[in-house]
Amino acid sequence: MRVKDVKKVVLAYSGGLDTSVILKWLQTAYGAEVVTFTADLGQGEELGPARDKARLLGIKEENIFMDDLREEFTRDFVFPMFRMNALYEGCYLLGTSIARPLIAKRQIEIAEQVGADAVSHGATGKGNDQVRFEIAYYALKPEVKVIAPWREWDLTSRTRLIAFAEEHQIPIAKDKRGESPFSVDANLLHSSSEGKVLEEPWDEPPEIVWQRTVSPVDAPDKVTEIVIEFERGDAVGINGERLSPAALLTRLNALGKENGIGRLDLVENRFVGMKSRGAYETPGGTILYVAHRAIESITLDREAAHLKDSLMPRYAELIYNGFWFSPERRMLQAMADASQASVTGEVRLKLYKGNTIVTGRRSPNSLYSMKHVTFEEDQGAYDQFDAQGFIKLNALRLRLGAMAGRKGGAL
Repeated sequence: MRVKDVKKVVLAYSGGLDTSVILKWLQTAYGAEVVTFTADLGQGEELGPARDKARLLGIKEENIFMDDLREEFTRDFVFPMFRMNALYEGCYLLGTSIARPLIAKRQIEIAEQVGADAVSHGATGKGNDQVRFEIAYYALKPEVKVIAPWREWDLTSRTRLIAFAEEHQIPIAKDKRGESPFSVDANLLHSSSEGKVLEEPWDEPPEIVWQRTVSPVDAPDKVTEIVIEFERGDAVGINGERLSPAALLTRLNALGKENGIGRLDLVENRFVGMKSRGAYETPGGTILYVAHRAIESITLDREAAHLKDSLMPRYAELIYNGFWFSPERRMLQAMADASQASVTGEVRLKLYKGNTIVTGRRSPNSLYSMKHVTFEEDQGAYDQFDAQGFIKLNALRLRLGAMAGRKGGAL
């Protein structure tokens, strides 16, 4: 059902064909004043053309917002997520999911600033992004009106989109006149490709899909060694050089790219109910994930680490499903952040042909005791006889069960 009585709408605008058509459609179908918002999240594209196209489509200069959010994105969204070591379904580093709450947050801020009564996005009615955007909108501005064109209009094919664009004199890039071989979303953390040539899960992704990494097969036949420094769970430097969050992730992306690190071919479960196949590239994030777990391995208490790991799937699912601004995500985040108080130190890694190999870790807060773990003389640090009572007490319930005829753990 179409939203009524919209006077001004803030559109998440990339400058591409789809959102340019949406811009014009909002003007014609709703008669609304459109405000465009384009976020620089490190997608690697020049954003100037988006401003030019917005002007061409009649958007006033004061209604064109273009924000460089790379530092905020990395500092306030990516790094907190990595403190939890979040992986959706065991392997996806949530590159698209974590960008949506920041875009939505900024849209709502702009709506408040310009007095808009509605916001709009270009997500389709089949995907997760519509859920992520809109849940965030409602969490931040519960009375806001949301316009989701793909759930309303009849422009249900590429042919119809192009026809609408031509009718309204919207410039169309030459590569958009043919059917795109796959859909791409990118930011500083990752690049994801879906659809078309990737829809058959048995077919190997063509090499053109991979845009941020060289093939591990073609990566240099030599090792790249790096040291990543951490403070309270966040990476702060590489090889002795202190870097801002966005600069650090950019550097790791370059290192991961040239060494073929971070490719993932995944069939995942969308929140809306269907399975989908995606080709993901997270070069810097993959290195960061491995390094962060390595520094935690010597600084986190065992039970704290295991509790954190047990709650991680729930945290990852909340981000994937769009609940970044939910109270439960905030509660889990508070726990994750508190766990990082002593996660400070350095991790040494070797990068080689798609592999991220930990070769050393050290910390002033290390819980690793060589005196206790050594195979040599420990000079009384650990009394091995103590293990006898420990084992017997832990086995007691099993012994009692066996005495009652429930041998081998039988119920």
